[in-house]
Formats: sequence, C-alpha cells, structure tokens
Amino acid sequence: MSTTEARAGNPMAPPLPELSPAAQVALLARMLHREGYDDHLAGHITYRQPDETLLVNPFGLTWDEVKASDIMRIDMDGNVVEGPWTVTPAITLHVELHRARPDIAVAVHNHPRWATIWADLQRVPPVYDQSSAMVAGDVALYDEYGGTVNGVEEARKAVAALGEARMALLANHGVFVVGKDLARAHHRCVTLEWRCRQAWHVEAIGKGVPVPAEFVARFGGAFDRIAFPGLFEAMARRELRVDPTVLD
Repeated sequence: MSTTEARAGNPMAPPLPELSPAAQVALLARMLHREGYDDHLAGHITYRQPDETLLVNPFGLTWDEVKASDIMRIDMDGNVVEGPWTVTPAITLHVELHRARPDIAVAVHNHPRWATIWADLQRVPPVYDQSSAMVAGDVALYDEYGGTVNGVEEARKAVAALGEARMALLANHGVFVVGKDLARAHHRCVTLEWRCRQAWHVEAIGKGVPVPAEFVARFGGAFDRIAFPGLFEAMARRELRVDPTVLD
C-alpha cells in the first residue's frame, strides 16, 4: 500500500474514547475554561437530551474542575432531577431558550474576558482576520442591561434578542452561544472569543482593515455547517491528557 493510500484510509486523528453525554459536557466546560470562559463560578452550559431533560454544569464548581459525575440533570421547569450538587438560579435563561428553540441542543453562557469587553461597549466587534471569520451570520446584541437573567421576563428578552443568531453579546454582562450539537457550540464559543480578542488588539493599534463581509459569509458558512473538522476532538484529547479524571 502506498503512503497516499494509507493516509486516505486513516482517520484525521486518534479517536476519543466512548463518552457519555455527561462526560461531553464536563469536557466542554474544561475546554472552554482554557479558552477564557473562566469568570470564577459564573456561567452555565445546557445540553438537551432525548427525554427533554437538560444536562447542566453544577453551580459551585469551576469549569476547570468539573467531572462527568458532577453534571446535573434538570427538567424543563428547571427542577433538579439528578445530580449531587446545586444548579445556578440563572438557569432560567437556558430553560426559556430551550422552550422557545427546540432546534437548539446546546447553550453556553459565560463572561469571557474579551467578549465581555465588547458587551460592555454594547458593540459587535468587526472581523479582522481569518480565524475570526469561521462563523457566518450576525452576532446578536442585546443592548438592554436589566441585571441578572434569573427572572423569566429578563431571560425571555435575552432569548428574543438572540433570535435566529448563533452567538449573542449581552450588554454589560457576557455572551450567549447556541448550537445544534456540542461541536458547533464549542466552535462558535472559541471563534467569538478569538474575534473579540483580535479586534480589541487591532483597534488598540488603529487603522485595522476588516475582512470583507462576502468572505465571512462564504468562509464562515462552510466551516460553521459542520464546525471546524476535528477541533472538538483535538481539544478534548488535550483535556484528557492533562486530567483523565474528567471522565470520572
């Protein structure tokens, strides 16, 4: 067999072990913490299950310490069904999203440092480089700060502001990112924080030249349909190398 034939028959990289849904949520939390989604105890991830329950990270654990056995299960009213810990009162945001958008499987809310700067400015950052262009479509901006999203009314306003967008900035607060699966939600979270960080640095220097909108639509549309190939798996393998007990 030639080298070309051998490569054609091989996967992109070593496969991940069999992962339970809870393990996938724990890995996503670890992966996003490394990307800057690390505002202490803030932030929540939900993952819709076939029985219409939601898996969610616990309230009192940081995202870089959570394990599969820590993941909570709640119903669509926000009541805890299974798990050893507590769930954030702000889970109302996710409950209202999943009720309104049955097409969404995964939702992520946190206060990553660079995206939160732009949320504080109430401004969507331009796309200044190729990596920032890997998600097409507008970033929604919810430009009304009403405090936390614990209450139903405030949560519904944030969900309405998201609309059909994939990513949103919540004014003076943080980000809200959604996806039809874990890989796409991860890809969008990574891209949004990269875009916000790069734009901040470019504008600090001045005279930045944004990427043409037609390129973003074409390039980001192609990537976002499937998420960046192999990215979720590669970042998950990195977390498993660092701490295999994430699967416990």
